[in-house]
Amino acid sequence: MADTELPQIYLVTPPDFDLETFPARLASVLDAAEVACLRLSLASRDEDHVARAADALREIAHARDVALVIERHVQLVERLGLDGVHLTDGARLVRKVRKDLGQDAIIGTFCGTTRHEGMNAAEAGADYVAFGPVGATALGDGSRAEAELFQWWTEMIEVPVVAEGALTADLVAQLTPITDFFAFGDEEIWRSDDPAAALRALVKAMG
Repeated sequence: MADTELPQIYLVTPPDFDLETFPARLASVLDAAEVACLRLSLASRDEDHVARAADALREIAHARDVALVIERHVQLVERLGLDGVHLTDGARLVRKVRKDLGQDAIIGTFCGTTRHEGMNAAEAGADYVAFGPVGATALGDGSRAEAELFQWWTEMIEVPVVAEGALTADLVAQLTPITDFFAFGDEEIWRSDDPAAALRALVKAMG
């Protein structure tokens, strides 16, 4: 990534939200900063619930030219008119999903802290690779995606890279020169009383 370009913003929904109130909160956040992509990341496995959420968010996102991808539910992408899918298991399914959804679909995948997994995903046809968690979090096994990983990736690999997981303003400032996207979600903005203000503060940290 060129030094003159700031990373783009990639928003991740909370794992659960109220369909009565969340769309308005989302709209205010999307209007607060330029967002490239939104990931519907629900914990629910109930396809009907997920589909209703996707329908509500798709209109808000697409009205603002924001791509909407869904986590895991590959089979819902075409049915719901979504832009693509975010996989959570590295390179394993990238090739098959690309074949199923075609070249125009956005296919990204989370590769934890593993350079090798990221390279395999890139070779398999992923549009982006996400590494994390970047910050300290109680989730997972305690391992973190360090700045060195993003530095190496940006120098060696052309596929865009996403930094996600427990991001702080300090980490955003540190990683701005060496990542293509920041994924901001529940920890970073949605738990705040004013998620739009929380997002603006993180954007400000990019410089």
